[in-house]
Amino acid sequence: MAFKTLGLMPELITALEEKGYSTPTRIQSQAIPLILEGKDLMAGSQTGTGKTASFTLPLLQKLMKKKSSENPIRTKALILTPTRELASQVEECVKELGKHLPLKSTQIYGGVNIKSQVNRLRGGVDIIVATPGRLLDLVNQKHIDLSHIEILVLDEADRMLDMGFIHDISRILKLLPKKRQNLLFSATFSPEIKKLANSLMSSPMMIEATQTNSTVESISQVIHPVDSKRKSDLLSYLIKTHNWQQVIVFMRTKHTANRLTAKLVNDGITAMAIHGNKSQGARTEALEQFKNGSIRILVATDIAARGIDIDHLPHVVNFDLPNVPQDYVHRIGRTGRAGKTGEAVSLVCIDEHKLLSDIEHLLKKKIPQVTVANFEPDPSIPAQPIVNGRRTPPKNQNPNRNGSSKGLSQAPQRKNSSKPSHSHQKRNWKKS
Repeated sequence: MAFKTLGLMPELITALEEKGYSTPTRIQSQAIPLILEGKDLMAGSQTGTGKTASFTLPLLQKLMKKKSSENPIRTKALILTPTRELASQVEECVKELGKHLPLKSTQIYGGVNIKSQVNRLRGGVDIIVATPGRLLDLVNQKHIDLSHIEILVLDEADRMLDMGFIHDISRILKLLPKKRQNLLFSATFSPEIKKLANSLMSSPMMIEATQTNSTVESISQVIHPVDSKRKSDLLSYLIKTHNWQQVIVFMRTKHTANRLTAKLVNDGITAMAIHGNKSQGARTEALEQFKNGSIRILVATDIAARGIDIDHLPHVVNFDLPNVPQDYVHRIGRTGRAGKTGEAVSLVCIDEHKLLSDIEHLLKKKIPQVTVANFEPDPSIPAQPIVNGRRTPPKNQNPNRNGSSKGLSQAPQRKNSSKPSHSHQKRNWKKS
């Protein structure tokens, strides 16, 4: 099947051809005709399946057919995203695919000067790509009028709910016309997502381009068992030994992301961190340097990494396993995209065995384990199970024993918390 068979206008076909695309992905071939027909849509699609173009292409075409010179400043389409990076990526896609059309778009998100965003809005835009918080700020300041929106897109709806945007989304929905087309894209269809869809959609069509929580077959996955305090040394060893040139490394916290970045730089490996405490300018600079090859390693937290779209990314490393199994799928989906092969490496200490078990249960398969010579785990070290991102060290044990204050995996400890004994830890460990 070719894009030409989907009923897209010549200007869009030309833009696709200039980007080297001629054949739609599964999500694109399913979604585009339904959106062009004006259907409300719930679409399940993993990262790297081409879902951004699947709603951008028909959205551009529908706006062109309705574009009127009578109301040139009215915004007709709103795309909501959970993060700044994703908003930037989506709006870039809108601009690239709509380069031959007289449509204007802009991106709205926090962390940058609001005046520049207001200036871009003054001339009128057809499409706004926004994060919920900054959008509401500009609406309250009377800089944005949402009363003429004809198409609403909720991109990565599951992540927006995870990040606590449900109240902001509800406020935004009240500002939109009741008669509109609604498009919801999500990696998973949880009960919360279905409840949200029922509140805003009318008899939606549902498509799933990939099985929920499935992983891309082109991604090679491997586990390297290692003690927590030796993870950073193992990572440096792997990068240098295999001469990895472009790697995203996922961390559990902002603090440990900063410390790992400093460690890599000290080891002679160019790296930068990207997380919520970084300014938008710093995050954009880090991403640009990573894309152009100025730095080899991008150290990221899950929230900051949402929306990062890098063609042909060869390697992803889970320095810390995520607490939520589905986040593992999101992380490794950064590689192995568009039919390319990729490698996902996870550095797993004894504290994370329960998290690994949860991930393998989700994937319905065991991930191969390879112990790297000279980095074998010490069998005498007891587990400190991780609960909500924090370890619970055994009583009377030096908290620096497995990832000290100098280590990179140690989460901050709560004061005056009750801590189980060694034997209790081991018994629980065997049950997990």
